[in-house]
Amino acid sequence: MSILVLADLHEGQLAGATASVVAAAQQIIKDSGGDIDVLIAGENVQAAAEAAAKLDGVSKVRVADNAVYAHQLAEPMGKLLAELVGDYTHLLASASTTGKNVMPRLAALKDVSQISDIISVESADTFKRPIYAGNAIATVKSDDALKVITVRPSAYDGVAASGSAPVEAVEVVVENAQSTFISEELAKSDRPELGGAKVVISGGRGMGNEENFKLLNGIADKLGAAIGASRAAVDAGFAPNDMQVGQTGKIVAPDLYIAVGISGAIQHLAGMKDAKVIVAINKDEEAPIFQIADYGLVADLFEALPELEQKL
Repeated sequence: MSILVLADLHEGQLAGATASVVAAAQQIIKDSGGDIDVLIAGENVQAAAEAAAKLDGVSKVRVADNAVYAHQLAEPMGKLLAELVGDYTHLLASASTTGKNVMPRLAALKDVSQISDIISVESADTFKRPIYAGNAIATVKSDDALKVITVRPSAYDGVAASGSAPVEAVEVVVENAQSTFISEELAKSDRPELGGAKVVISGGRGMGNEENFKLLNGIADKLGAAIGASRAAVDAGFAPNDMQVGQTGKIVAPDLYIAVGISGAIQHLAGMKDAKVIVAINKDEEAPIFQIADYGLVADLFEALPELEQKL
């Protein structure tokens, strides 16, 4: 048994989600043994390769460093993976933008099924994944010779970085006439990246308007927290869509999640219910968010937030 993990890159650096995917790979091979290789594909990715080589449990790091892989477009990445997966039984990636973009294409090219967003490994061919916005957990078994899987990073604690795996170059360079990278607009922030933050404070429709949303800033600064939003807040224009937490936004699992003015629609809970500690502030004591909160404060957020900031 052998596993290839497609690494997630963020501005050329290794993203933390990769360590979580390696942890899932270790669960797959824990009974029967096997190798875990990591593929770094991009342009000028030596630093990411060196970081991947330090991940515990990694047997080898394979590096495809070429301009054609610069932005990890689905078309060239799918072709590259199709060339490389012949020797592997499993191909894993995080359920991130990259994983969701690339892995279905590879599965189609290899004519196998994809198993998406797994949260648990039952055996080498059996996995659990949430369905119906997390209301139910499906157990899925695959008989395909190659198992193409995306992993929910928040379901696994990332492996440590004390290893020293060898690094080898991949000479495969594919052609890509199907797609062209035009441009991208990245949101810049001094705060932690939402998906990997240890503390997240999120606002909902109860914030009232975009100006009131700024009440979260002072608390976030004092806690070193990322700021999130419910879909209702995003749809109302209170916050940009890259801050959305939930089924159709980002899945987070911080040590502390503070939900302010969020009622707790099931779509939002699907994105944050794995947080270790959940705090809810809402003036409606019947709000569903209190059913999963570890700590609940029934209060007017416009009074509670300034007081909380002052106390901090």
